[in-house]
Amino acid sequence: MLWLLFFLMTVIHAELCQPDAENAFKVRLSIRRALGDKAYVWDTNEEYLFRAMVAFSMRKVPNRETTEISHVLLCNVTQRVSFWFVVTDPSKNHTLPAVEVQSAIRMNRNRINNVFFLNDQTLEFLKIPSTIAPPMDPPVPIWIIIFGVIFCIVIVAITLLVLSGIRQRRRKNKGPSEVDDAEEKCENTITIENGIPCNPLDLKGGHINDVFVTEDERLTPL
Repeated sequence: MLWLLFFLMTVIHAELCQPDAENAFKVRLSIRRALGDKAYVWDTNEEYLFRAMVAFSMRKVPNRETTEISHVLLCNVTQRVSFWFVVTDPSKNHTLPAVEVQSAIRMNRNRINNVFFLNDQTLEFLKIPSTIAPPMDPPVPIWIIIFGVIFCIVIVAITLLVLSGIRQRRRKNKGPSEVDDAEEKCENTITIENGIPCNPLDLKGGHINDVFVTEDERLTPL
């Protein structure tokens, strides 16, 4: 009697778990590529661990808290480590909806990967999209970065304004001195007429060039 029951259960399981069957998922593992020389052998113990992780994931889905390891069926296991699996509902002898299984796997994908030392690229659920890693928080808060950028811009602007003001003051102070130097050069210029050096008239001091003074004017006292 027990033998007959076991036979019937095997037949039912074979019908439920088939490639491309309804609510079935294919899994492909690349253990050698992921771990190299530290790769482990995929055997019945690893299969049991996989079924346990799937059952664990299903128990977190609402109304599926009674899922057991025996409810997870594997079939068509290959040496290149690929297989199909389904999750059954023993009370009704059918497989659970693919949407529920997919949701459970996605919620616990990282934990399943970590158990087998793999990742989304080396432990592939072909009909289940890969999980997206949560965004990493920056080590420095964003508002501090923005404040630092604005502060630097303000410092640069103030520095440019100060340097511009200093340059303008230097130009203003330099202008009158250049005019005075030009006037002094003009005053000290000596003209030569008929081979005789002549001093120009000093308008500021009211002096007359001695060259144009007559002999009587020199001898006659004022």
